[in-house]
Parts: sequence; C-alpha cells; structure tokens
Amino acid sequence: MGGALLVAGTTSDAGKSVLVAGLCRWLARRGLRVAPFKAQNMSNNSVVTPDGGEIGRAQALQAAAAGLEPSVRFNPVLLKPGGDRSSQVVVLGRAIGEVTALSYRQRKAELARTVHETLDGLRRDFDAVVCEGAGSPTEINLRANDIANMGLARAAGMPVLVVGDIDRGGVFAHLFGTLALLDPADQALVAGFVINKFRGDPALLEPGLRQLRALTGRPVHGVLPWREELWLDAEDSLSYAADGVVGRPRPPRGRQWLRVAVIRLPRISNATDVEALAAEPGVAVRFATEPSRLADADLVVVPGSKATVSDLDWLRRTGLAEAVRAHAARGLPVLGICGGFQMLSRRIDDPVESAAGEVPGLGLLDVDIAFAPDKTLARPTGAAFGHAVAGYEIHHGQVVRRGDRLVPLVELPGSAPEGVVSGGVAGTHWHGLFENDDFRRAFLRWAAERAGRDGFVPAPDVAFAAARAAQLDLLGDLVEQHLDTDAVLRLLDEGAPAGLPALPPGAPPLEP
Repeated sequence: MGGALLVAGTTSDAGKSVLVAGLCRWLARRGLRVAPFKAQNMSNNSVVTPDGGEIGRAQALQAAAAGLEPSVRFNPVLLKPGGDRSSQVVVLGRAIGEVTALSYRQRKAELARTVHETLDGLRRDFDAVVCEGAGSPTEINLRANDIANMGLARAAGMPVLVVGDIDRGGVFAHLFGTLALLDPADQALVAGFVINKFRGDPALLEPGLRQLRALTGRPVHGVLPWREELWLDAEDSLSYAADGVVGRPRPPRGRQWLRVAVIRLPRISNATDVEALAAEPGVAVRFATEPSRLADADLVVVPGSKATVSDLDWLRRTGLAEAVRAHAARGLPVLGICGGFQMLSRRIDDPVESAAGEVPGLGLLDVDIAFAPDKTLARPTGAAFGHAVAGYEIHHGQVVRRGDRLVPLVELPGSAPEGVVSGGVAGTHWHGLFENDDFRRAFLRWAAERAGRDGFVPAPDVAFAAARAAQLDLLGDLVEQHLDTDAVLRLLDEGAPAGLPALPPGAPPLEP
C-alpha cells in the first residue's frame, strides 16, 4: 500500500486545497506517483472527467499538479448545494439524488464504504495519496458520522497535518483549539501543524512556534508565505477579494480598460469561468451583488447556478434583472453561462431542480429551456468566433426551442450548434470556454467593440494553461522551500509518530 496523509484545516479556506496541490506537485517532481483525494467535497465548482463523471474543481487542479487527468476516484462524494437545506449528491461522478442535512446522515454508512474502497484502490495504484479534509475536523456535532476528516484518518490509519490561515488572525488559538477538541484517539493521529499566508519576518513567529510545540507536543512543519499571485481556481467565489475583484488586474496594453461585472448569484456555480478573463491585461473583473455595480460595466456576465429558478427570482428581487435588461437595451454586451444562459431565455420549464414548472426568463434570448431528469455531463469540442474550442457541460436544462434568427455561438461537427448570439447578447451551456486563448481574445474584441472600447487591445501573449501551470509550480516551490519535507516523507512512509500526547497535558507556562 502506498503512503497517505490527510491535510485538515482549522476552518474552510484555511489553505487545505492549495497545500494538497503543492504537495502533489512537489512529490510528482520527485518522481513519485502521487494522487489527490477528497472523500467528500461540498462545492458548486465542478468539472467533468474524461470518463464523463463529475468531481470538485479543486481535485481537478490537484490532479493537474500531480500530472494526472481528473478522475472520479479523486473525489468520490460531491455535494452540490441547491438551497440552504438541501444538496445534490454525486457519487463516483454520478448524481444519485437530493438530500437534506439530516437525511444525508442516514446515507453515511453506505458512502463510507465507497470512500474507503476508493482510497484503498488509490493506495494500491500510487506511491502516495495526499488527502484533503472538508471544512474543519472539529465539527464535533458531525464527528460520529464523519467520512472526510478524522473519521477517514482513523479508518485508514493516516497521519494528519492541520493547516491554519494566519492572515485571518488567531492562528495559534485555531491550531491549539482544533487539537484540543478532538478525542484522544483522533489526537494521536495529528502529527503537526502548517501555518499558511504569513506576511512578514518568520523570526517574529518563532516564540509562538516554540510555545505551540510545548503546549501540544507537536511541531509546526512549515510556515508558507503569502504570495499575491496565487489566485486561480478559487474553491468558491467568496474566496475572492472583499471588494469583489477577481485576480490581480494588470495595466492594459492599449489606451482603455474593459470592465466586466459578474453577478454573484446566491447559488453560483463554476465561478472560475471568469478567471481566464481576469488573467488578461486591461480586463478588470469584479463580482456584483446589487444593480449599481453594473452601471459602469462594459460586459455583464450572468454565470452558472445550481438553482437557476431560485437565483432568477433573486435577480428580480434585487433589481439586478432590470439592470441586466437595461445594459442589453443600451447595446452593451451580456453573456450568460449555463444557468445564466437559461435565465436569459424567454421561458424555463423546470420540474426537476426547483419543481417550479414553467417560469418566464429575462427574455433577452429567443430560446426556451426545459429541464431533463438526467444531467448532461460532457467534454465537447467545436469552433467559436472562428477558433477551435473545448469546454465542458454540467446541466439539466436543455434548449428545446431556438429562434430562427439566432446565430450559433459554437459550431459542432456533425450535430446541432451550441449556444446563441443575438446582437450583443450571447449564451452558452459550456464552461471553460475562456480557457481557449484564441477564442478569449476574439470574444474580448467583440465585447470591446459592442461597448465602444476602441482603445482596448487584447494581449496576444497570454496563455491561460501556462499561467495555471506556473501557479502549480509556485505551490510546489513553496512546499519545497518552506515545509519540513523530510518530515512529510516520514509521515507518508511511517504514519503518525507514536506517543503523541493528548490534551490537556497540564500545559507548561508560556515563555515571557
């Protein structure tokens, strides 16, 4: 069996996903066959695997870090929230139904078997498996049925690294408290800590690191510095800047900026679609939650949604629906992606996702949408704006009628076209279109022309795949330079050290 370890976090967004990606990159560069694994992810950011399954986007990024294609084995259970109390359950890439928080507990035993069998298979096939926990391992109200954190670590006998985000403040309390809330058998697997997003002189941390080791009997295996350029493939839209800005906007190559407003829907899915736009010099991408943020936008994007009808109702209640219509009425470009495309239609018939039946869309595109019971999962190719494109599809809604005067967005070989363009309004079910460099530049030229931004010039040299690969390499570098990599290798080879103390140990006095 290959070695395995679990990266747990003191909170959501503490750095689990990026640390796992960095460890996978570093191990792969050492020549090891390494695979990522997340037993249970809760996210509406997902991708389609080559065999037609669906997994969390973070695990696809971690697979890329390991030099692998995404696989349903890397994320056997995916929960896609469609409301505050219900989620769609995807098991080994296929949706099996909807659950509430309470009904999901009843399925945990069955899902645990799937999780453990999948992890065992990976450990047989790979030299190392780096597992990512979910949320915090100290959700003590959920511990009895846990399959993603300490429950997984106990079942597999895996050592655990706990990562905390120092940029949020209180990292020592988070790390100590996480350990202290675990029962002794769980504590015995926690082998050490990692501190993430540190700004400043590491020497300032040294007294705290020594005291944390004295209090817990466990070392801090590394302090990862804050790096401004790490922002691609955020786990969810809330990971972006507080002001809603996506990425690190760079000065334009021409005389003008192109300003993009992306509506942050309550159940937004695949928010990462717009990250390739934000990687372009002179393109300023910002999420918007109220109408005034659309007032100075050149391009408005209505992104994907896991709850199309509900989020459409939210658009109307917030005034954003009228703001989108007004933007289009001025001849300015609007793009709908997946659920956003469906919202731009004339009519939506949804007996599946919301059970709302027939509801009017925004009426900006002359198409009708009907939801099918089976989800479309595909990785198609075609041509758009004169360039070869590839993308992926994850949706229940289907175009059942399209107006005769609509122009296809994507031409598909041997089948009906995909998506539509009508004046300055476009829609598509495809995710990932902007990752196609030539298409992205052509689309930006089209949007700039519609918006009257003659001084905007798309950069001819931005390669999005290379930008993502550079970020993965940077993560591997951070692991190599700032983690005790010898200790990590020992954990993979030998498991958690024996004799780790349980808390409270009769803590020694703090140093002055």
